[in-house]
Parts: sequence; C-alpha cells; structure tokens
Amino acid sequence: MNKTPADAPDDRVRPGDVDPLPEAPPKAVREAQEERLMTVWRAPKGWRYWSAVNNTEVGLWYTLAAFAFFLFGGVLALLMRVQLAFPENDFLSADRYNQVFTLHGSVMMFLFAVPIFEAFSILILPQMLGARDLPFPRLSAFGFWCYLIGGVFVCGSIFFDAAPKGGWFMYPPMTTDYQPGVGADIWLLGLSFIEIASIAAAVELIVGALKCRPPGMRVNLMPLYSWYILVVGAMILFAFPPLIAGDILLEMERAFDWPFFDPARGGDPVLWQHLFWIFGHPEVYIVFLPSVALMATIVPTFARTPIVGYSWVVLAAVGTGFLSFGLWVHHMFTIGLPGVSIAIFSAASMAVAIPTGVQLFCFLATLLVGKAAVRSTAMLFILASLVTFVAGGLTGVMVAVAPFDFQAHDTYFVVGHLHYVLVGGTIFPIVGGVYYFYPLVSAGKQLSERLGRIAFWLLLIGFNVTFLPMHWSGLRGMPRRVYTYPAGLGVDLLNLISSCGAALLAAGFLVFVWDVLRPKGKQPVAPRNLWGAGTLEWLAEATGRPWGVRSIPEIDSRYPLWDQPNFVRDVDEGRFYLPDAEEGKRETLVTSVIDAQPQQCLRVPGPSFLPALAALFTGGLFIFATYHWWWWAGGSGLFGLGTILVWLWTGAARIPEKDEKNVGLGLSLPLYVSGPQAVGWWAMTITMIGDMTAFISLVFGYLFYWTVHPQFPPPGLADPDRALLLIGGGALLGSWGATILARRWNRADRAVWFYGAAAAALLLSVGGAAALTAAPWRAGLDPTEHVYPAIVWVLAGWTGLHALTGAIMQGYFIARRAAGRMTAKYDADVCNVTLYWHFMALTAAITAATLAGFPLLAGELP
Repeated sequence: MNKTPADAPDDRVRPGDVDPLPEAPPKAVREAQEERLMTVWRAPKGWRYWSAVNNTEVGLWYTLAAFAFFLFGGVLALLMRVQLAFPENDFLSADRYNQVFTLHGSVMMFLFAVPIFEAFSILILPQMLGARDLPFPRLSAFGFWCYLIGGVFVCGSIFFDAAPKGGWFMYPPMTTDYQPGVGADIWLLGLSFIEIASIAAAVELIVGALKCRPPGMRVNLMPLYSWYILVVGAMILFAFPPLIAGDILLEMERAFDWPFFDPARGGDPVLWQHLFWIFGHPEVYIVFLPSVALMATIVPTFARTPIVGYSWVVLAAVGTGFLSFGLWVHHMFTIGLPGVSIAIFSAASMAVAIPTGVQLFCFLATLLVGKAAVRSTAMLFILASLVTFVAGGLTGVMVAVAPFDFQAHDTYFVVGHLHYVLVGGTIFPIVGGVYYFYPLVSAGKQLSERLGRIAFWLLLIGFNVTFLPMHWSGLRGMPRRVYTYPAGLGVDLLNLISSCGAALLAAGFLVFVWDVLRPKGKQPVAPRNLWGAGTLEWLAEATGRPWGVRSIPEIDSRYPLWDQPNFVRDVDEGRFYLPDAEEGKRETLVTSVIDAQPQQCLRVPGPSFLPALAALFTGGLFIFATYHWWWWAGGSGLFGLGTILVWLWTGAARIPEKDEKNVGLGLSLPLYVSGPQAVGWWAMTITMIGDMTAFISLVFGYLFYWTVHPQFPPPGLADPDRALLLIGGGALLGSWGATILARRWNRADRAVWFYGAAAAALLLSVGGAAALTAAPWRAGLDPTEHVYPAIVWVLAGWTGLHALTGAIMQGYFIARRAAGRMTAKYDADVCNVTLYWHFMALTAAITAATLAGFPLLAGELP
C-alpha cells in the first residue's frame, strides 16, 4: 500500500526545503535526548496530575467529559420516548417533560456537539501538525475547566427541579413572562460561561493551525482536518458572539426588568430570534463540518489513495461556512416576513447544498479511484453517515421551500429532519472516528471489530426506526414539544415504533460504551500505524511517549508517511528539528502562516493549577449571579481576575536567558518574538474579532428597534448627554493614541516618555469610561421605562467596561516594565495591549457616533 518515492509528485520538493541529518546521532546521545524529553513533557503524578496542561491529558479529559454529557443527554431522550410511547401517558408531568426536552437539546448542542470537536482537536491536532503541543496549553486547560464546571451546573439543575424549560432556543416571552424560577437564568448564565470555553478553544485551535505547522507544510499541504478546524474556528468567532449578546439582553430583562423583548415598553421578541438563529443555523454546520473533516481523514486511508479534489474540498468547506451565515431567517419563515426576504433566504438555503455536495462527491470519487476496503467498523460508520446525511439534506431542501415549511413548521417532521442531519452527519462519523483513532489514545489498544459491527447495526437500525416515522408523525400534524397527545390522532403506532427504535439505539450505544471501557490489559498492542495512514498523527508510538513527535519534521507532501522516504525512521532517530530538550524547557516550533517558514522556538508553559483556579472563580461569577448573590459574584470575579493576572505575570512573555537557540539542521531561531510573528499577537487579534462581533450584534439591536418603530428614539424620551458622549469617546481615542506612543517610546528605550504616555493612556481610559457611562445617567434615562434607554445603557456600559479592561492592561504593562519583565527589545506585552486598543478605539468611535449622532440623523429621516 505504501507509496514509493517514485510515486510522489515531482514538484513536492521546493527551494528552502531541507533534508534530515544523513546519519543518526549515536545511540547514547539519542537515549539521553529521549530521557530529557520524557522528563520535560511527562504529566505530573498523584494529585498534581490535575494540574497537567499537556494536550494529551486535557484533550482526553475534554473528550471523556463530552461523551459523559452525551450519554446524559441520551438518557433524557429515552425518558422523552418513554413518555411519548403511548397517548395520554403520565410517566412524566408536563413540567418535568419541559425540563427534560429543554435540557436534552441544550446538552446535545452546547455540551456535546461543539465541545467534542474542540476536545478531539486539542487531543489530536498537534500530532497531525507534527507539533509538540498547541501554543497555549494553559488556555486549553482553562477552557476545559470552564466547560466542566458550567456543564455540571446546567445539568445538575434537573435534579433540583430547577432546570430550564423554554426549549434550547429560549424564545421570549415564554422565558420572560412565564418562567419565574431560575431555570432560564441557569441556561443563560451557565451556557454563556460554557461559550467562553468554546471561544477559548477556537482561539487555541486557529492559532495552532496557522502558526504551529511543521516547516514545509505550506497551506496547500495542510491536512484537510486542519482546514476544517480553521473554517469552524472562524465560524465560532462569528456565530457565538451574537448569542452572547442575546444572552446579555435576555438576562438583563429577567434580572433587572430592562424591556428588550417586552412589546408593551418598545421591546420586540423577534430580535431574540434573529440573534439566536444568527448563531443557531451556523451552529448546525459548526457541528457538521468537523465530522466531514473526520471523513476527509479516514476515507483516503481506507481507499489507499490521496483525496480526490483536495482544492475543491477546501473551497467547498469555506463556501459552506460562508453560506451558513446567510440562512438563519429560514427558521423564521412563519413570523410574518416580507415575501422578498422569504424568497432570498429560501434560495440561499438551497444553495448551501452545492458546496456540501461537492465535498460528498469528492469522498465518493476517492473511494472509486482507490482500493476501498470496507472491512473496518470505522468505514461502515462513514458510509452510513454519507447515506443518512444525504437523506437529511434532502428533507432540509424541502423545509427550505417556504410553502412546505409553513405546513411542516414546529411539527415532528422537523424533528426527524434535524436528527437525520445531526446524527447522520455528526454522530456516525464521530463513532467511526473513535474506532479509527482509538489506538492513538490508548497506548496502542484497538477496539473490537466484532463488537463494533454489532454496535453499528444496532445504531443504524435503531436510528432509522426512531426517526424515520417522525416524518409521518409530523405530516399528520403532531406538534413538537408536547408532553402527550390524545389517542386516535393517527400517530399512536408511529410514536410507539419511534420509542422501540430509541431502545435499539440505546442498546447500540451501550455496546459501543462497553467496547470502549472494557478491560484491555491482556489485549496485544496493535501495530504502529495500524491502518496504514499517510498523515502525521500516525507517527505516534504505541508505547505512549508524551512528547508528541520525537523530532519535528520537514514536510514535502500531504501524506508524508506515504511519500517521504525513510520518514518514520528519520523522525524517530531525531534527525529533524528539536530532537532534544537540553535546557529542560517545553519547546515547539512556530512557523509563518502561509509558507510555514520557521520563525521562533516557542517555549510553552508546564503544569499549573492556575487555569483551574481561574475557571473556578470565573464560574463563581456566573453561578452566584444566577441567584442574584451580587457580593459573592463580584468577589469571585475579582479573584478570577487576580488569578488570571498572576497566570499571565508568571507564565506569559517571559524573557529568555539567551536570544536564540539552535533547533537542529543548522538553524537558529529566536526564543522571543513580538508583533505579527508572535502567537500572542494572533490570539489577541482573533479574540478581538469575536469581541467586536458581539459588540456589532448589540449595535444591530439598536438599529433593529429603529426599523420596527415608527419613531426611534421615541418622542418624549431624553437622549443621552451628547457632550459627555463626545468627551468620553474623545478620551478613549486619546488613550488609544497615547498607548501607541507608549509602544513607540518603549522600543526607543525612552523610559520617562514611555511612563508618561502610559500613565496618560491609563487616566484617559478611566476618564473616558466614566464619561460614557455618565451620559445616560446625567440625562435621567431609566432603563426600565422603555427599550430605548435600556439599549443606550447597554452600549455605553459595554464600551465603558471594555475601557476599564484596557486600563487594567495599560497598568499591567507599566508594572511589567517597572519590574524588568518588559524591555525595549522584549515588548510583547505593550504590542498586544496596543492591538487591543486598535479594536477599542473602533468600539468607542462607533458607540459615541451611534448614541450621540443617530438620534439627530433619525430625526432628519422621513
């Protein structure tokens, strides 16, 4: 199967590519190198094990937690099917059923579908890239602990009869006027906390895919899995912030009676639907595309040939991600939209089938071109996924046709369609991926093919018996989200069949779980690269070495294990980069974004409890706020901030003991870089893009109210104090300029000028924040009176809070310079804060212009 060098494309070697060492180091030298690498990268033992930040540990915890939540959500689904098996059943009360179905949808979407892809990517992406670890291992650990704490908080609510019960979409006024308990608050604040984990993981994965590729792995040689991670990471940055903005508005209404969704005081519940579905529809593709990435990884291995249409697959993935943001309105066809809007979004909903089809046809072509061997459980699940997802896609095209959607909306037809897409397109590839990748995470132990086939048929048959009848149930008029139905409606037998299918489905998952958990101590270790794959993750040694790769290779092909001669031997014998850890530091390579040229030897931090403590205190902020324990929430938030500052102070941008390091093959790289070459600069850029998206979503809310009111701002209500708005905006722009000067004078090593500019920037930040937030207060705007003052307060408060965050950052780099941890040469701190202030200046300008200028402009409009 393995290709010979002669089979490789002739143009894969390019100028600048290097060869491995012609001879391996002596055996004694290699053993000493391996011992040092083992010491440096080994996870802690005993109770300190939980301070580990290695991608292998954090990724494994993350994956296991995601599957635990998945099984919990599955049990909730079984309870629903027991209740619906017979008409007028009283197994669950209406109130309990509402909690169960709300938590089922929320758990599956927020605690499994997205986190499982991020968890698995943290676990496997470094190996796919030939990297020792991702660039911010402590950020990965922080994200995991946030996810675990938030998930337990949300799921645990059902055991105290306090779970949310407004559906996973939480539409107001159902979740405002009709839910007086804390269930909706648990959903809003608990899942907002979890969304922090999702965004943190997205930042980590995007920077990892862009900057931690091995030398030579240009963007056109990246594994398709990495491309999908990039696309999905970008989608998370643009999809999750609108939901966070919506969560803020809905929680403000519930906690403080600010009427964003109360029509009696100018609010509009349709705004929530827009913000939710701007997130909700891309969410479907956020969970689907990573599973396609698994297909793109597994199919070539079993077809024994490179993927057909690599470039087309990449373009189609990007196109799917882009189009997915133009479809959200097709969830709102029945709210009374103009016909033109319905036509546009209906057409866009059908258009997304084109890039999706391109990807599926490329996989089929790869199977046809190669020598496909459907003799493994992994491939069975991939093929089942292709068929099932196509079926779900076809019913998706049906509901994209508005007249049909009017009939099927909010019926079980949609439930059947949704599960064909999500289970067929997501769950089946994930289970197949577990069978494929299991030897890499279990010290070479393989899952049982016999049990795998039993699980496969139980799952496939059980799935179709469960969800296929739901299409007919829906067409016969059975609505969604009802806890029972009258006998004789024509859906009795269909519901009973669905419930029997759910039992089969559960049996299939039980077999799968047993196969994963059963003792395997006496089972022989599977051969290295069990499936004969061509990608880098299969360099991993079955004996479980903690360093990822023995030496970081030079890459000349998309399938180096097939195409590059003696590749595994050269990597194992340390003939490539970073074969040693002579200074006792954890190190990996950073390369350029496009051409993967080496730029830095990055030292990554080791084990620490700080990420877990930061997550615990941050979680306290959200959890205490749920119960309106404001002092406790504030105190927990301050402890969280303090922990994060200690974390950054002790672990980020540390000045090395020397400027450069010889990383092997005659190459020396700097140990410290700042600006666009640094991973921190990229992380700040990506984070702020997500932050700006949330801010723009709030501005969208302001303009939305203008579109739905005959006059907005409404007559009779005061405007915020324009002078204070302009003073505040001007002060923040001044702070931005002073921050730029501080960076410039720091580089020029003019300490007095640096401290003067930095101090001025800090004072202007605090003053600007005070002026902006004083503007609505001085005008006497009461946010509970009408939605106009409420949205003004939110925009001013958002900008003021960000200005204070910027002030803390400015104080931080002043202290770093005073402590000798930042110098004219080592200036990453001030560079990253300046980058933050570029976005902050834009936020301040938009806020001041909107709040001060839009009322004047609106008064001139007809």
